[in-house]
Amino acid sequence: MNASPARRTDLLATGAATVTVVLWASAFVSIRSAGAEYSPGALALGRLLVGAVVLGLICLVRREGLPPRAAWPGIAISGLLWFGFYSVVLNWGEQQVDAGTAALVVNIGPILIALLGARLLGDPMPPRLLAGMAVSFAGAVTVGLSMSGEGGSSVLGVVLCLLAAVGYAGGVVAQKPALGHASPLQVTTYGCLVGAVLCLPFGGQLIDDAADASLSATLNLVYLGVFSLALAFTTWAYALARTTASRMGATTYAVPALVVLMSWLALGEVPGLLTLAGGALCLAGVAVSRSRTRSARVVAAAPQPEQTRESA
Repeated sequence: MNASPARRTDLLATGAATVTVVLWASAFVSIRSAGAEYSPGALALGRLLVGAVVLGLICLVRREGLPPRAAWPGIAISGLLWFGFYSVVLNWGEQQVDAGTAALVVNIGPILIALLGARLLGDPMPPRLLAGMAVSFAGAVTVGLSMSGEGGSSVLGVVLCLLAAVGYAGGVVAQKPALGHASPLQVTTYGCLVGAVLCLPFGGQLIDDAADASLSATLNLVYLGVFSLALAFTTWAYALARTTASRMGATTYAVPALVVLMSWLALGEVPGLLTLAGGALCLAGVAVSRSRTRSARVVAAAPQPEQTRESA
């Protein structure tokens, strides 16, 4: 009887993480399209403004108040590092390097999350998590090398993607404690607002770019704000509140594999055998990192002392 609610929570968290990964993978296709007509800062600001409007309306409907004071440090840091800084430097970096190199460098992020999570949050580092991350990173390297083109990279682009990975990792680790005090919707909404404020200096560029951009590029910007930001970041926060930062970071290794599949279906970019093998490794590593030993599942299913007293 006590195992059923725990399993239901685990399934919901897994479902939320899956939604996030799929939407973040689709964002790479949309960024490629919108990025041809929107500058990096303008694209980041436009996406954040759209996301803030959608999230704000949902907060009003659900009557979500302001987050508690204890949640604000994590919200502010994640908003600055992840919603704001990460968005701008990643958009900029992808204009300097090819998609394979960008995916390879940014995928250092989950490793940084695991290291920071263990150091700052006390996250456990079970052997299966480490093994899964190693397999997935090998897959990400394979995908990156197979997709990298001749002369498609620059030192500046690599540095920007590395900075994006650092901002992503720092934002995730800062967000985790905030979720102990505020709801996933509150943490996402106000983190998005902080990021939008940081990107306000790009407002003039956004107005100029929007005036000249095609309808397709603008629709891609709106999609990025509504789905890959407002929805995906909320489902991410929901799942992160129910597991460790390290495990959630490892889940995002599925993104390169899904990007390959979506590029194949949406853009007609047929992947080679090496790319497909790398994608399979990414997915296999995620499966290993999210799995638990039989003894761990028994412990998780067992009633805790508080639960026993409540049921009594």
